[in-house]
Amino acid sequence: GFLVDPKGKVPVKVVARTFASGKTEKLVYQCLSDLGLPSGKNDVIEPVDFTFDKFYELYHKICPRNDIEELFQQITQGKAETINVDQFINFLNEKQRDPRLNEILYPLYDEKRALEIITTYEQSEEAKNEKKLTKDGLIRYLMSDENAPVFLDRLEFYMDMDQPLAHYYINSSHNTYLSGRQFGGKSSVEMYRQVLLAGCRCVELDCWDGKGEDEEPIITHGKAMCTDILFKDVIYALRDTAFVTSDYPIILSFENHCCKTQQHKLAKYCDEILGDLLLKEALPDYPLEPGAPLPPPSALKRKIMIKNKRLKPEVEKQELELFRQGQFVIEDEEKEDATAVPDPNKKLEELAQQEAAAVPEADAAPVPIQYTGSTTNVHPWLSSMVNYAQPIKFQGFDVAENKNIHHNMSSFAETTGLGYLKSQAIEFVNYNKRQMSRIYPKGTRADSSNYMPQVFWNAGCQMVSLNFQTSDLPMQLNQGKFEYNGNCGYLLKPDFMRRSDRSFDPFAESPVDGVIAAQCAVQVIAGQFLSDKKVGTYVEVDMYGLPTDTIRKEFRTRMVPSNGLNPVYNEEPFLFRKVVLPDLAVLRFGVYDENGKLLGQRILPLDGLQAGYRHISLRTEANFPMSLPMLFCNVELKIYVPDGFEDFMAALSDPRAFLSAQEKRAQQMKAMGIEETDINTKDLAGGGGGEGGGGKKGSKSEKSGAKAAATPS
Repeated sequence: GFLVDPKGKVPVKVVARTFASGKTEKLVYQCLSDLGLPSGKNDVIEPVDFTFDKFYELYHKICPRNDIEELFQQITQGKAETINVDQFINFLNEKQRDPRLNEILYPLYDEKRALEIITTYEQSEEAKNEKKLTKDGLIRYLMSDENAPVFLDRLEFYMDMDQPLAHYYINSSHNTYLSGRQFGGKSSVEMYRQVLLAGCRCVELDCWDGKGEDEEPIITHGKAMCTDILFKDVIYALRDTAFVTSDYPIILSFENHCCKTQQHKLAKYCDEILGDLLLKEALPDYPLEPGAPLPPPSALKRKIMIKNKRLKPEVEKQELELFRQGQFVIEDEEKEDATAVPDPNKKLEELAQQEAAAVPEADAAPVPIQYTGSTTNVHPWLSSMVNYAQPIKFQGFDVAENKNIHHNMSSFAETTGLGYLKSQAIEFVNYNKRQMSRIYPKGTRADSSNYMPQVFWNAGCQMVSLNFQTSDLPMQLNQGKFEYNGNCGYLLKPDFMRRSDRSFDPFAESPVDGVIAAQCAVQVIAGQFLSDKKVGTYVEVDMYGLPTDTIRKEFRTRMVPSNGLNPVYNEEPFLFRKVVLPDLAVLRFGVYDENGKLLGQRILPLDGLQAGYRHISLRTEANFPMSLPMLFCNVELKIYVPDGFEDFMAALSDPRAFLSAQEKRAQQMKAMGIEETDINTKDLAGGGGGEGGGGKKGSKSEKSGAKAAATPS
């Protein structure tokens, strides 16, 4: 809608400003006058007179869609003023339909379907009666929801929600309470409300002893000079907003630094405030036993789970019994001080070394502050509330496989996670089929920047936690991905990342068994309402997926100068020649002005992308929908077919084929923007340097995949 004045009327100058980035005010006033609307500079328009149809007419008067005129001429072969029904059916089947689709599930367009579209979008009764479509009817169809760039059912619930929790990606937030920087930042209860409403299902609570007389536990980033908020206020906020956007379960990731007395309060508030929403014990059908799978999201609807260290069963049972009888005595404890400031004279490396030695769990990032992991001295009542998310110190993939305890999970700083990926990728994927892993940003990201989540999704990590307060590219990829499946915060991983009888190497360059590689071509034709300023604009199209499918900063349109309103790019199609794993790939459209400022963006998963001429409405940097800005593109999708023996010849001359698996993975990570310095292979459990059992298979598949890799994307 337009901005209105205090009396609720639309000022003419506001309308003029909407088109100012490409057209003169004089032209706008003239077009308003032609439509019989008030057109003086200081006039106002009654909202009832300024209907959508009037705006639509005005828009086409001021900005004739010459880009669609060309398409119209192609369809009619330049021989008629209208498209007849046969031409339209041909256009729908040849251009607007993905040829990879099953014809039984997705039938070809026929006359009945084509006539339904003509009846819905054609305004001319005469054309309707003659079963024809005018240029205006074609434009209305091309701009309709029916012609959206993704199958609309993908935005609804469409996934199987009855698989074990470990089989899903879970929308996750890091240090949820911070609204800005990691150091000296501001903590806010409101952040919990906002991230939950945005679809997040795993939030983090760093709990510390409160210092007031009432000794109320607080949430803050300890020893980092951040402000604090009350734990109980956060629990109230969680109760109120947990299940507004989604009914699927929430995981509260506690980083617990409280003494037992204040931990008693943590448990009390969770119990009293959350009530029946809190999952206090395991479900009868999903016991906490070795080999027992995790429950599915469907069995945990409207449930909140706590992730906190748990006491050994016999200790918990004994202490809980004493606690319930009022005989549990808390000894004098050494309290941790959240406000202690690190010694600035200590070198960052020293602190990181100290930390590596001292942290009892892989749950703490190498941060430039003195830091201790969560307490192992847990209050029995709080301990008894922990069930399907029990964090333990990671001892290696082989140890985890032997123990086979699905409700045990570990957290990895991004650097450690990359180290395991580089050295034991296949084992990491297999671990994630059974139990959950959480990745979090390295501690040196003081500015709350984010790491690229894709490489961890490729390995099947469920909780790839990001700083939601930072609207950067990683966060856009996260929100774009989780828009699917009703924005419920859970996405089912592809079948080969769930099944124990399948082996998947996230660095594979040859097609995965049973998955058909795709080819995707994107032609950026034009933009609409990209900026309210008369600036030059250009569009970048990138793809993120497996390393071999990731193509960044390669495709950009020419700059169209001084027209933010309706630039026409008419580029040659950008060809993503071979997409090995379409299930994990997404396209990113970024629109920039001549100074490189982002004007709008959109993330579209390849799975569910519609072929043909589509209008792609853009989002802000923070992924909020924008009403007018959009791109007009033509997307072609087909099955990838290798050309003759070219790829075989390329493989013979490809030096990368002779690199060791590890060097090669480091190179592939570099192509995704990950530097060697970001990868930590030193402190890995279970022989970080070696390939591990499954890794040998990986290197073999890499050799056989070399020829596929050599085909230019």
